Parts: sequence; C-alpha cells; structure tokens
Amino acid sequence: MADKTVPPTTTTAGIRVQSDEHSLTVGRDGPIVLNDHYLIEQMANFNRERIPERQPHAKGSGAFGHFEVTNDVTKYTKAKLFQPGAKTDMAARFSTVAGERGSPDTWRDPRGFSLKFYTEDGNFDMVGNNTPVFFVRDPIKFQQFIRSQKRRQDNGLRDHDMQWDFWTLSPESAHQVTWLMGDRGIPKTWRHMNGYSSHTYSLVNAEGEMFWVKFHFKTDQGIECFTQEEADKMAGADSDYHRRDLFNAIASGDHPSWTLYWQIMPFEDAKTYRINPFDLTKVWPHDDYPLIEVGRFTLTRNPTDFHTEIEQLAFEPNNMVPGVGLSPDKMLLARGFSYADAHRARLGVNYKQIPVNKPVCPVHSYSKDGAMRVEKVEDPVYAPNSYGGPAAQPYEGEAGLWYSDGEMVRQAYTLREDDDDWSQPGKLVREVMDDAARDRFVNNVVGHLCQGVSEKVLQRAFEYWRNVDKDAGDRIEKGVREKLGGKSDQPGMASAESTKQVEPAE
Repeated sequence: MADKTVPPTTTTAGIRVQSDEHSLTVGRDGPIVLNDHYLIEQMANFNRERIPERQPHAKGSGAFGHFEVTNDVTKYTKAKLFQPGAKTDMAARFSTVAGERGSPDTWRDPRGFSLKFYTEDGNFDMVGNNTPVFFVRDPIKFQQFIRSQKRRQDNGLRDHDMQWDFWTLSPESAHQVTWLMGDRGIPKTWRHMNGYSSHTYSLVNAEGEMFWVKFHFKTDQGIECFTQEEADKMAGADSDYHRRDLFNAIASGDHPSWTLYWQIMPFEDAKTYRINPFDLTKVWPHDDYPLIEVGRFTLTRNPTDFHTEIEQLAFEPNNMVPGVGLSPDKMLLARGFSYADAHRARLGVNYKQIPVNKPVCPVHSYSKDGAMRVEKVEDPVYAPNSYGGPAAQPYEGEAGLWYSDGEMVRQAYTLREDDDDWSQPGKLVREVMDDAARDRFVNNVVGHLCQGVSEKVLQRAFEYWRNVDKDAGDRIEKGVREKLGGKSDQPGMASAESTKQVEPAE
C-alpha cells in the first residue's frame, strides 16, 4: 500500500517508478534486463552529472540576498539599481583562485568576490577579489599567470618555484604579492573580508556626464584573518571551513552584510592623473579620491541545490546596465569576452537560460537554437526585418564609450609621473602595516620561499622584495638563509601571532 503522504519516485520524464531498490531481472536470481529504463537512466545520469570545474576560482560557494541604496549618488549615475531607496535581489559567490574544486578553503590565495544583481534593466555583474589590485595588467599574461599558480605538468603538484619564477619575472605583480603575503592573504572567513571591483569602471548620469569609478565592498563584520599556522591546521581539520561557516551563519539568522563605497574620478582627471587610473596593479590614493557610501548588500538565503544555484552560477563583466560601463582597463576589456566564453564552454551556449543566471526582465533576443535551448523562439529570427521582431532602441549617455588618439598598437601603458611597480607595495609595507603585521608578512614570505624555490629564483625574489622595501628584503633573505642553512630545496613553514586586523586604507 502506497503512503499517500510521501510523493512517488518518478523518472525524469515524470513516470512513476516501481522500485527504488531492485532492478528488473529475469526471475529473482536471473540477469538484469536492458529494458529497465529507470536503472539505465540512473546509471547514465550518474556518469554525466559532473560538469567541468571553473579554470580559476573552482573552489567556492555563495548565497543570495539583496542590495539596498543608502545614499544619493544620482549625480554620478542614472543606473536604476543605484537610485535612492532602490532594492535589488542579488547573488554572491566567494572562492579561491588557484585551488581545484576539492582543495582546502584556507590556502594562501586571493579570494574571488563576485556579485550578480537582478535588475529591471537586466543582470549587472561585478567580478572582483578581496584585494584592490591584481598580479598583471595586460590580459595576454593572465593565462600564463594562472598556469604558474596551478600544477606542474610532470608530477601534477603545485610548485612554489614556478610561482616565484613568474612573479619575479613580472615586477608588476609586486603590489598584489605584497597583499597576498600579508595578513589578508588568508581571510578567517568570507564574512570577514572586503571585496573590490579592482578594475576601474565608468558611470554616466542622467545629464550624460561620465565618471570613472572603483567599487569597494567593506565587510560590516570587520576584517579578521588566519595566520599561516592557523590556516594550515584548519586545512587538515576542515577543508571546507569557509563554505561551512557562511552556510551555517546564514542558516542561524546571522546574515552577513557589506557596505558599498565608490571612489569617483572626474572623467578629465584620468587624462593627466599621476598614475594610470586603468592599471589594475595600482590603487587610487584615498586622499585624492575619498570613499563615498552608496549602499549595503545583505546575504539572507542559502542555496537549496548547490549544483543548480552555485556551480552553474555564471558571472561576466560584460553584463552592464544603462548607467554603468567598462573602461580602458585592458584586463577588464579582455574579461568582457573571456568570462562569457568560459561559461559557453563549461555550461553550454544557453547558460543564461539556467534559472540562477536568467534575467528578471523580459528578454527579446535573436539568439536561437544550440544545446539545452529551453526558451522558445518565434519568427522572425533575423534583423532587420519587417515582420514585427524586436528592434534596437538606442539611448543617450551610454557608459563605457571613450575616445583616444592613435593607431592600434601592442604596447605597455604610457608611464606617468608616479607609475612604477615598487612604490605602492613599499608604502603598504612601511606605512600601512604596523610592526607586528610587518613581522607576519616577512614570516609568510620566508615560509613560502623556503618550499622548493630554486637558488636562481630565490636571488630574484630577494631583489624583488628589496625593490619593494630594502629592510623587508634584507630580513626576508636572512630568514630564508637561516631556515635553509644555505640550501634552496628544503621545505619551510611560517607561523605568526594571531590577531584581529585593523582596517587600513587601501
């Protein structure tokens, strides 16, 4: 007798299943028959239920909530989600960069900080990290950088020599590596870290005026970090610690929040400012462009199906809404293509029809067909046409449109007065870090360099850090030499005193 309080098991076609436990056989002890459709469906689905993991940012998790504007910023943008009092549903995903899908949450690594806002004008995506800068400024180096942080081709192991080989041959990495080796290289939880657009974006207001902007999402829980020793212990005790912490906090009603601030640069300032404002390895000093409060987002709902809502959640910087646009930042422009292309390869060309990626506004597109197409398409399927299909309706004041003189070239950014790779990370070490933070930073670098880094790369690493700060570089070399006893192939491990972090001005 069926229990009518329990729903019946069905096939994926909705047909009631005869048994959850027994395959169809010829007699009780006979062979299984090929026409047991449910058995075949279950085995075939199981063989295909894993999709490719993300290339970087494979390990992570996320949640859902809302963003609410708390300040009037209409002088800078006409984007509806940033109008006074606006409230927008959103999704967030946090991740490590280099780790695979099963790697520990507490490796020393930048953390991805990606947000999707479901606005009435379409999806707005912000793809950032927990640091305000990045390792490289030209996208042609991005793939090579990620490969240097992943695994060797011969033995499949991560390799510090490979990492430092790339970093020391890429001086523009110094600012980000300084962040990475400092306290914030290992956040205590995702709830206790900031997020940044890192990139420069553009804004346009209702009058058509354009501004440049950087996004800062400051945690309302305060900054807290693990020391290397604490992180290593947690990696063994609970490799999913960050994922578990976020899920349990939200489930218990402890809803984390972040306050959004903008740095605004007038459009004309960018032409003559003393550093290139579109260089992803640089920050804008807060004395020149102070933070302006915009609003707050709060995460209030956990996923109920991790694969459907998180693993298939797809962010892309090219998802811009009216009032917000891209900039001449070379890395951002490349990501405008690469992220969407990665999703097409990983999830299929119709990935935006997956519910978690689907806009809440009407979609009138001439895209059609392709694998996993579920939204029906009606004629006409081309433009222009004279049969009543959708037609483009341009609007005034499109963001992301800028003009510069010159021919197409493959060259580095034009250097400006303060454009060098060492002064900003040096300032971070000397002026932002206190004595205790500097000690932990030096210990972290020493510990990292003592793990299999070759002598020739060590020499470059010592010079690299002396360029950042001579005293720190000297201390790093002394620490490495003492730990290795003159050798360059012995493992080492740094530890430092745990402390709650004071918020510096990035």
